[in-house]
This record gives sequence, structure tokens and C-alpha cells, in this order.
Amino acid sequence: MRTSIHIASVLTGLTLALGGVAFTAPAAHADVTACINQVERELQGGEAPVSIQMACYVGLGGGHDECVSGLTVGGVTDGTAVPACRVAPK
Repeated sequence: MRTSIHIASVLTGLTLALGGVAFTAPAAHADVTACINQVERELQGGEAPVSIQMACYVGLGGGHDECVSGLTVGGVTDGTAVPACRVAPK
């Protein structure tokens, strides 16, 4: 599978997951914020792109491995991705 197709399919899946999570768990937004904030600290004040935000939303739904994968594809180190995804579903 070509890289561009793979990235497009991952982003599509994250978008679908984001929509489902937004409808089923809107009260847990603060946990997603904790995940995003942890990533933004690594970016040293930069705002997390949409792909990073969606990976954190996937983590909210309990998809820890998918969250970590989405964050690392977005350029986040494993040392930040794993704990960031760990706080998402809490």
C-alpha cells in the first residue's frame, strides 16, 4: 500500500472515530485536552495539528495502541505518545 493511501486511510479512520467519540462521550473532553496538552509541551508551545488531536480522541475511546500509532505518525516521540494516550481515557 502506498504511503499516501495509507495516510489517507488512517486520517479517514481517525475522523470517523472522532465523530463517534464526540457523540458518545462529550463529557470526557478534559481528558482529551490532557492528552493534547502533553503533546503540545513536546512541541514546545506549538499547537497540535488536527491529526494529533484526532489520535487523542481515539485514545479517549480506549484505543491506546491506535492513539500511540497516530501520535508517532504525527511526529511525536514514543516517550510522549505513550503517557499522553494513557491519560486520554481517564
